Amino acid sequence: MRKFYAWLGAMAMILGLGLLAPGPASAAPYCGIYWGSAAEASAGSTSTPITNVRAGRHTCFDRMVIDIRGQHAGYTVKYVNAVRSGGSGQVVQLRGGADLAVVVDAPTYNRNGNAVYRPSNRKELVNVSNFRTFRQIAMGSSFEGTTTFGLGLRARLPFRTFTVNDADGGSRLVIDVAHRW
Repeated sequence: MRKFYAWLGAMAMILGLGLLAPGPASAAPYCGIYWGSAAEASAGSTSTPITNVRAGRHTCFDRMVIDIRGQHAGYTVKYVNAVRSGGSGQVVQLRGGADLAVVVDAPTYNRNGNAVYRPSNRKELVNVSNFRTFRQIAMGSSFEGTTTFGLGLRARLPFRTFTVNDADGGSRLVIDVAHRW
């Protein structure tokens, strides 16, 4: 009988400690970021061209900006196994552990078919060598009014996409990718 009471006391102590122990910690968001990694898209299209691609480093994320001469360009941004050029389907080779496809419903040429955005190196649109998350920004194609970019990332991380309309009638497509979860 003593063994039973000793066992019962031990169980009560174990259960009591379990009740006093703190519950699971809820993860605080990194830099207040609550983004996810699901595909993001917006409807719209424009015949006005893309004029530039640039990037910047921020405290909590890396940013890619696509400048567009007009407004209301649609887009799709999503993680893929491989970014593919429009028309040809060729794989856009990217450095990093994750590939983000950025497809913009705007060309890089004007109505006459003349190139407006002419990067000197389509495989390295922007030097991102000192960025925490970005590994490479490359251009896939500009085909039938749609332009594909590949964003090579360190890992599959949360991102957000939004547009900003400029006072001069242009707009910017902004893709932010967090440094960590």
